Amino acid sequence: MERGIEHSGAWAIALIVIVIASWFLYRYLTPKTWREWTGAGLIQAFIIALYAEMYGFPLTIYLLVRFFGLDRGYLNANLWSTLVGLGETGMMISMIAGYFLLFTGFGIFLQGWRELYRAHKENRLATGGLYSLVRHPQYTGLFIALFGEGIVHWPTLFSIALFPFIVLVYVRLARKEEKKVIEKFGEEYLEYRRHVPMFLPVKGKWKQFIENSG
Repeated sequence: MERGIEHSGAWAIALIVIVIASWFLYRYLTPKTWREWTGAGLIQAFIIALYAEMYGFPLTIYLLVRFFGLDRGYLNANLWSTLVGLGETGMMISMIAGYFLLFTGFGIFLQGWRELYRAHKENRLATGGLYSLVRHPQYTGLFIALFGEGIVHWPTLFSIALFPFIVLVYVRLARKEEKKVIEKFGEEYLEYRRHVPMFLPVKGKWKQFIENSG
C-alpha cells in the first residue's frame, strides 16, 4: 500500500470515547428487562465497533481493499469519502452532517427523558412537549444520533449492519412498553395513541419537534 490510512492508531482516545459513550448509554437507558438489555447490548456493540475503527484500526477500509479491490489511490479512513473519492473534503462534509444529526438526536433523547421522568414523578401520562408529537421521542432521538454518528459521519460494516437490528429491537420494545402503559392508563393512552405517531412526527411538525428538544 502506497501510504497508510490516516486517523488511526489512537487506541487511548478510542478507549476514552467508548467509556464516555457507554456511561451515557447506561446512565439514561437504565436497562432492567432482558429486552432492554438486548437493546443496550446492541448499542454497546455499535459504540465499540464504531470508535474502535474511528480512532483505532479502520477495519472496514482494509477489508474493502483486500477483498473487493477498492481503489487504493483514493484510500482514506472514512468509508463515504473513500468510496466517492473526495478525500478530506468528503470526510469534512460527512463529519459536519453526522455531528449535526448526533447532537440533534442526543438533544431529543435527553429532552424526552426529562419529560418522561417528570411525568413518572407526578404519576401522569406524558403527553406534552415532544410527547405531543411522537409517542417515543427518546427512541427517535436515539435512532437519529446513531444514524448520524455511525452511518453518516463514520460508517463501518459493523455499524451499518447493526443499525437496523437496533431499530427493530427498540420498535419491539416500544410496543411492549405501550402494553404496560395501556394497563395503567387505559382509554386515556389509547386515545392519545390514536392521534400521535409512534416515532416520526407528521409532515410539517419536524421543525417544531427539533425546536422542542432544546
